[in-house]
Amino acid sequence: MNKRKIINDPVYGFISISSDLLYDLVDHPYFQRLRRIKQLGLADVVYPGALHTRFHHALGAMHLMGQALKVLQQKGHAISEPEFEAAQAAILLHDLGHGPFSHVLESVLLQHVAHESITLVMMKALNRQMEGRLDLAIQMFEGTYPRKFFHQMVSSQLDMDRMDYLNRDSFYTGVIEGSIGADRLIKMLDVSEDQLVVEEKGLLSIENFLHARRLMYWQVYLHKTLLSAQAMLTQLLQRARELSESGATLFATPDFARFLHNNYSLEDFDIHQDLLDSFNGLDDNDVWASVKGWRTHSDPVLSTLCTMLLNRQLFKITFYDAPPSEALLADLRGQLLEAGIAEEQMDYFLVSGETTNWAYAKELDPIRVKMKGGALLDIADASDIPTIKALTKIVRKYYVCWAKNVSLRG
Repeated sequence: MNKRKIINDPVYGFISISSDLLYDLVDHPYFQRLRRIKQLGLADVVYPGALHTRFHHALGAMHLMGQALKVLQQKGHAISEPEFEAAQAAILLHDLGHGPFSHVLESVLLQHVAHESITLVMMKALNRQMEGRLDLAIQMFEGTYPRKFFHQMVSSQLDMDRMDYLNRDSFYTGVIEGSIGADRLIKMLDVSEDQLVVEEKGLLSIENFLHARRLMYWQVYLHKTLLSAQAMLTQLLQRARELSESGATLFATPDFARFLHNNYSLEDFDIHQDLLDSFNGLDDNDVWASVKGWRTHSDPVLSTLCTMLLNRQLFKITFYDAPPSEALLADLRGQLLEAGIAEEQMDYFLVSGETTNWAYAKELDPIRVKMKGGALLDIADASDIPTIKALTKIVRKYYVCWAKNVSLRG
């Protein structure tokens, strides 16, 4: 069987699956599940074109990894065939642990279990099935491989993950400010002192990359309407879990019901051998089928939230520069009480929170620029554009969202 395949990608053109191992990974049910999980969750409530999947993104990141490794080879860095394949495998699998509506799911059904941890559990399970063929890829993913720049290409502020999702999310949302010119950026990559660096002539490309990331966060990932929809999904899942724990009967697919009824920790994935298979059974369809089923549930809070979300009757949301005052929250609670929301139901229809945008985390993970003389400088020090330094500061915004004009069902 010919396992060297070519895939037509709308962002990059043709993407090659260049080895038997990569084909076997793409063909595996763990990876095929990513076809059924949208990359941007609920973002299509704002940008109708944002329907691309984590399957698309993972293939795109694998493609960029291959392009970057070829550039490094052309610049004289020895990268063996097993290393080349392992780096592509590591980035291909980097999102395996994402559930449907990942961050919402983590906050409600898998509290304190990060998707990166589940990704590693799944990679190790795959490695056992494949008799150790992923040993090197797992080392690169974890950062234990001696050549550290491989891990930086998988996970850092200049990794192939970010390069693809900025380009891809920009393409599918139509937010052109997020386009980063990945081809030029990749051609500027180099390795110095075992670190992934950028040549000085790529300085403007990095500046564009950081600005694009900041803009995409405010315009897409932290868009206030998306935050409102996510808050509604979080609240209805919280309500469903509360009802389930109290003994109420709730429609759900078997795999989704398992996570809805139980609180699992990361250690449970080792204790319960079939738990990983249940997790791999979860995708966007489980959540939407449940939301559709719950809209006729006898509980008025659950049925109202589900109906509102399905019909895009979203909570009103307002951003603030400081935490909302108690007077403001009391006024909104008063409005909801007048609309028939009982005090014990209030938390489901009035949500406050905060969000941050940190375009460049200099202290945690610096981007190094290789100057013409060979010196390595932080991008904020190498650039003469003052806004780069400004991007190192955390911008924090507070928000309140509430059900305006709500009418409880039932």
